[in-house]
Amino acid sequence: MNGSAAADDVLDALGHWAELHDVVAGDAATGQALEIPVRGEAGGQVAALLAALRRGGVTGGRVVLPVPGDVRGLGGRSEFAGTALHSGEAVVLHGAAVGLVPENIADGVLRWTAFDIGEAPAAEHLPLGEAEHELTGAMRVAAGVLTELGVAKQRSGVREEITARVAHRSAAPWPEGTPPRALRVLQRANEVSAILDLAGEHAPGGALSSSSARRRAEALRPLTDAVRVARLAAVDEAVRVFADHQPSSESP
Repeated sequence: MNGSAAADDVLDALGHWAELHDVVAGDAATGQALEIPVRGEAGGQVAALLAALRRGGVTGGRVVLPVPGDVRGLGGRSEFAGTALHSGEAVVLHGAAVGLVPENIADGVLRWTAFDIGEAPAAEHLPLGEAEHELTGAMRVAAGVLTELGVAKQRSGVREEITARVAHRSAAPWPEGTPPRALRVLQRANEVSAILDLAGEHAPGGALSSSSARRRAEALRPLTDAVRVARLAAVDEAVRVFADHQPSSESP
């Protein structure tokens, strides 16, 4: 949107997350403004949304990963905030005050719902160095949690399974020029997330008492928060770098 990438590049990159993408508006007024279908109608083309956002003066944006108890970046109560919290992820765009929430509506199909969010919520700076430090500590704690919960004993080939999950999550085609430190933090976040996924699963054929499940969830929650914050900080840093080095003229 700020000239750092052509629309075709954006469309190609989206193909990593789902085979098909479509867009709808959360209400009729937003649909009319962006010239896209409204919820309840057949989804429109992502290319049309990108063109509308460019015309609307969008200059950039940021990722929001809300969870119950931490809804920073969503602003006050709104349909957008509620939908984003339910999804667990959203994009807040600057310049046209539009919020986008993704939702898997079918196998291989991702729908983006656009909301008019009025004045975009103020961005909160997330220092990448601080997030990386917290994540490094989380990696050590996560390894300890695996041991304490006996995950390695419960599952054969756990190391190979973690490696496979990390490789799958690291396959995202991050844009050329993404800051190396941001990429490193994203990689570490994938590693911790893969460990936490395994730690949060039952052993094959096993059962977990409610009290054990509660203790497990409480032990893993701070680590999950560290992964989420690290990803936010890394993406924010990448967006900042791209915005600072945008070309003098818009891409066609």
